[in-house]
Amino acid sequence: MPGSYRPAPEQAAAPRTAPRAAGEVKANDTIEVSVYLKDRDDDALLAIGPQSADPAGAPAAAATPRANLRGERTESLKGDIAKVVGFANATGLSVVKTDPARRLVKLAGPADKLEAAFRTKLHYYNSGAEAFRARSGTLSAPKDVADAIESVLGLDTRPQARPRFTRHAEPHATVGHLPNEVARLYGFPQTPGRGKGQCIAIIELGGGYRTSDTEAAFRAMGLATPSVVPVSVSGGLNRPGVDQNADGEVALDIQVAGGAAPGAVLAVYFAPNTTQGFVDAITRAVHDDVHRPSVISISWGSPETRWTDQGLRSMTSALRDAARLGVTVFAASGDNLATDGEADDRVHVDFPASNPYAVGCGGTLLSTDANNGIAGEEVWNSGGSGTGGGISDRYPRPAYQSGAGIPGSVNDGQVRRGVPDVSGDADPQSGYRVVVAGASGLIGGTSAVAPLWAGLLALVNEARGKPAGFIHPLLYGNPAAFRDITIGDNKVGGVGYEAGTGWDACTGLGSPDGERILALFQGTGAGLVA
Repeated sequence: MPGSYRPAPEQAAAPRTAPRAAGEVKANDTIEVSVYLKDRDDDALLAIGPQSADPAGAPAAAATPRANLRGERTESLKGDIAKVVGFANATGLSVVKTDPARRLVKLAGPADKLEAAFRTKLHYYNSGAEAFRARSGTLSAPKDVADAIESVLGLDTRPQARPRFTRHAEPHATVGHLPNEVARLYGFPQTPGRGKGQCIAIIELGGGYRTSDTEAAFRAMGLATPSVVPVSVSGGLNRPGVDQNADGEVALDIQVAGGAAPGAVLAVYFAPNTTQGFVDAITRAVHDDVHRPSVISISWGSPETRWTDQGLRSMTSALRDAARLGVTVFAASGDNLATDGEADDRVHVDFPASNPYAVGCGGTLLSTDANNGIAGEEVWNSGGSGTGGGISDRYPRPAYQSGAGIPGSVNDGQVRRGVPDVSGDADPQSGYRVVVAGASGLIGGTSAVAPLWAGLLALVNEARGKPAGFIHPLLYGNPAAFRDITIGDNKVGGVGYEAGTGWDACTGLGSPDGERILALFQGTGAGLVA
């Protein structure tokens, strides 16, 4: 199966071949895998160049109705689903579910049968911090079956992503802002329902939230507590108290998105921190016919190089579906400056923020004046942390960035997809006061920028009466809707990028001017191009 290669786990103990207690995967251990079928549609949306404001307030591309997509796939994928089901029957695996809209077939069986079916070997590893199951090498299947499959996810459970938030060095510092204060500083519109009728999907790969924390946070903001709904994906659960760092991420996402759009429903999709869990969470949210989110916020990620080709492909297909269905996706660009935390002295961009269907979200340091207005804003780069951003090694430059002046990568000089697209307040020094485990603390990071922008789009969607959907062409066609950030850089040891006029690889197009963004998507933003 092309793209299925995985190296052996890094910085983990070697696999043990003695008894199970020493790390061997037992033959009858039950494992469930997600088999994603190939997405045979094209990337027509990425061929759309920058668009000026449409007087009718129409998005750059009309969304496909959910029922239409489900019906089309139920018919078009019949043959591929039959191949995978036949393969499962022949190899002693059971079919847990089929979901044509998600292009998903879930299979389960004992470890030895899955190893035989896909020609691989599984071992348990321990990195000292966490235990996981892993494989190395490629996967195989009969040619007609392999030709139908995009990815097989779930055999390997090594952690795939990290939350993109940073705590203030003094946890109880009084600097920073309440989340709704940041929305006010950026001029977020006061729509009648404050996001009513919208659902924001929040993706979490660990942790959990306490209702008491949410209530306390919104009391502090002077707002009614929004409706927060946990959604379990692939065994993930709302489990506060197990991982304090992940709990901080969940609290930040809920309180920032809700502070910006308190009338919206917040559906929090909890999934395991694996490639399978990450992709399953996105496809579940995109195709959720119950909550029907119009916006998705993702505050987890990892460098592109840490993804397999099949993982990248399935995430791209999931995000392409979001764009087709009119769902806008925001993803944090990372908190480890231009190298994204890698130690090879090269620039790395964070995924899924680097995906051309996601709106990558970078970070700034926001300063206020005596009247509690914005006095200045610059690139977040302090104390060894700061906004991620650069040029993708995996994705070509999409047409919507054709006029943005994307530079060549400092790695190889080639012009490809530039990251981020937008930015917002992220430095912990000017960050967000968030309640976690009953205590108020100061948190920053690009993790805050994704839910902040998700809240803004929920307000836009309420005002429009329909989802904005695939927003990149309109954003890039109207740079005057942003606060251009021209001061600072995201360099590590001299490696990285500097801010400048217009788009840059630190803060993208800039931070939001809420009223101008609303005017743009309502079709009343004439003159924003200049």
